[in-house]
Amino acid sequence: MSNYSAKETEAAVLAAEKLGFKLLIHQPRYSMLDRWIEDDLQETLTEAGIGTIAFKPLYQGLLTGKYLHGIPEDSRMRDPHYATLHDDSLTKERLEQVQALNDLAQSRGQSLAQMALAWVLRERDDKVQAVTSALIGASRPQQIIENVASLEHLKFTDEELINIEKLL
Repeated sequence: MSNYSAKETEAAVLAAEKLGFKLLIHQPRYSMLDRWIEDDLQETLTEAGIGTIAFKPLYQGLLTGKYLHGIPEDSRMRDPHYATLHDDSLTKERLEQVQALNDLAQSRGQSLAQMALAWVLRERDDKVQAVTSALIGASRPQQIIENVASLEHLKFTDEELINIEKLL
């Protein structure tokens, strides 16, 4: 399943059970800047015992910091046939938000991408399970190395989480 609402997921779970199988994974969009699954989908997935593999955890590269100083010439955002993130996503307010998140990441000893991935994969204290995995895309091998390094520092202090919430 991908991007099913909580209600659609519940219906899919029932349909699967009637056919004699269990749904194992759901693939929704999820990032610091796209948190729709927190409304009720995560709770539904937890109750059904279904894992979550988040896609677009870096919000099409916006949570890498690469757009803080404009759109790089080699960016896929410049390709109208490819880009799902557009110039209008780069508002002054959004860039200020991303810069503040970048500053917080630096204070944690991480790049913005590493912190954004760690945040998606963080252990939760509430009634929902942690995200099982995050799908990352990379246009260069170095990006994979940097992103995997996020696994070295997945824990957040309460203060860091509060500060992130204020920025989001």
